[in-house]
Amino acid sequence: MADPAHPAAGPGRIAVDFRAALQPIDGFGFSMAFQRADLLHGARGLGPAKRREVLDLLFDREKGAGLSILRLGIGSSTDRVYDHMPTILPTDPGGPDATPAYVWDGWDGGQVWLAKEAKAYGVERFFADAWSAPAFMKTNGSENDGGELRPAWRQAYANYLVQYVKFYRQEGIGITDLGFTNEPDWTAAYASMRFTPQQAVDFLEVLGPTVRASGLKTGLVCCDAAGWDRQADYTRAVEADPEADAAVRTVTGHRYSGPTDAPQPTDKRVWMSEWSPDGTTWNENWDDGSGYDGLTVAADIQHTLTTGNASAYVYWTGASLGATRGLVRLADPGDDYRVSKRYWALAAFSRFIRPDAVRVPVENPDPALSVTAFRNADGSRVIEILNTATTPRTTELALRGGPGRRPDAYVTDETRSLTPADAVTTRGAHLTAKLAPRALTTLVLD
Repeated sequence: MADPAHPAAGPGRIAVDFRAALQPIDGFGFSMAFQRADLLHGARGLGPAKRREVLDLLFDREKGAGLSILRLGIGSSTDRVYDHMPTILPTDPGGPDATPAYVWDGWDGGQVWLAKEAKAYGVERFFADAWSAPAFMKTNGSENDGGELRPAWRQAYANYLVQYVKFYRQEGIGITDLGFTNEPDWTAAYASMRFTPQQAVDFLEVLGPTVRASGLKTGLVCCDAAGWDRQADYTRAVEADPEADAAVRTVTGHRYSGPTDAPQPTDKRVWMSEWSPDGTTWNENWDDGSGYDGLTVAADIQHTLTTGNASAYVYWTGASLGATRGLVRLADPGDDYRVSKRYWALAAFSRFIRPDAVRVPVENPDPALSVTAFRNADGSRVIEILNTATTPRTTELALRGGPGRRPDAYVTDETRSLTPADAVTTRGAHLTAKLAPRALTTLVLD
């Protein structure tokens, strides 16, 4: 006799096994580095009421996305407008062994204020990442245009990073995750610094002991390569070196050079720590074929969590100006903002799939549907179904692990943004979902 709590998938039916567990989920996040936090605070005229609305959109679980990771940028003194982050060590102290004259303004380009706001909303993961070491520590004498860290300055640079974390602790913010490099495989005209995989390993052998000796409860990440495929070279190098391997808690990679076509070669947790799609204009559309619309981001999140086996998805920019590829566009100048469908794509995941969730296995016979499923620590369950077909779909799902009550359904497409919908019927542990075309349907059980 069939067990209604553990139904078979059946032909053409999606099976979700909530009894099993794949990778843990640490959260979903964004960055406001390079003084974008200052813009949100009102540098271009955003007033207190609108500012609160944007903060609610980013952090509030009822009104907004409930994003749970904030990525901070560690100092860079490049003078491009709004591409500037104050450095805590503006001048050469006189050599790598000289006593540094650190400075701290308690503002850090608006990031301290934003971190405090995030903490008040319940955010617990604060990820600080350095785009470059101070200019005098580098081979090219500039924080821009690549260059490498001089070997003699490794310990001084490690001390500099630890001091940054201590300054945030002084402000009541615990930096949980610390990165010493951003896109070490890429030379940019703005703040950037090159590391080969071996150079990254060599520096981790200095930074790891320095963090441990500091008493900070901060985990190290590595290495935020610009390409997910190129990050694999850094991951393998770290894994092959016992001291570097012991220093790193989380592997981090970007995916600008291509999608996450394979997991990273590690048993550590892996974060997709920065991406936004290409685009030259501000875009509020869900599905316009541009490649930087909402559906593109929804599909990328699904692919990154499944094929890439990522435990976190950190979008590049929360809010910015002009032709931003961010989630929100702030008026320039003015007291207003606009919201993209990219935002709603990310919110469909981050609002319901919470830190300490796990992804669970899905058997999906329909190539037009991209399906992921998750079990939260509180027992609630989430199924995300992206219908890429241009026609509606009716699909059946068999839930292994108990039916629960009838799920709440939310639809995101060109005209709807996490809009409640009467899209699901239940029969025991089976669900029947009516899926709108080219739409993301979010099912929340329990």
